Amino acid sequence: MGANSRLTIAAHALAWIGLNERMGGEVATSEQIANSVNTNPVVIRRLLGELREAGLVESRRGAGAGWRLTRTPESISLAEVYQAVEEGPLFALHPATPNQKCPVGHGIRSVLTPVYDGAEQALRAQLARTSVADVLRESIAVH
Repeated sequence: MGANSRLTIAAHALAWIGLNERMGGEVATSEQIANSVNTNPVVIRRLLGELREAGLVESRRGAGAGWRLTRTPESISLAEVYQAVEEGPLFALHPATPNQKCPVGHGIRSVLTPVYDGAEQALRAQLARTSVADVLRESIAVH
């Protein structure tokens, strides 16, 4: 099972849009963002569509088409980005009810549910402490 990179790509796209705006660009195209991410523009457009539904970006159509942030990079947390692009919980229980006659099968859900809930809360708290501006600033600092 591979790791999910949707949050990473979305954070990258938002940071790039923030940099573009800082440098005087009115909008960023999905092709420009895809070039930075090194992926297909269709991947970027799909994620930006989800970010638009969450109110984090807006798009302009027609001449001068592209994407821009709806708020400052400082006011967008990675927790909001995560909420916009990730479906469902971080971890899931069995899709079918385990064997209730088995001692492990009988208790596994009640044991793992609070562990998974705690991990999800910790993840969201960590993401809430980081803004798109932090990602942009620290990414540029690495260069």
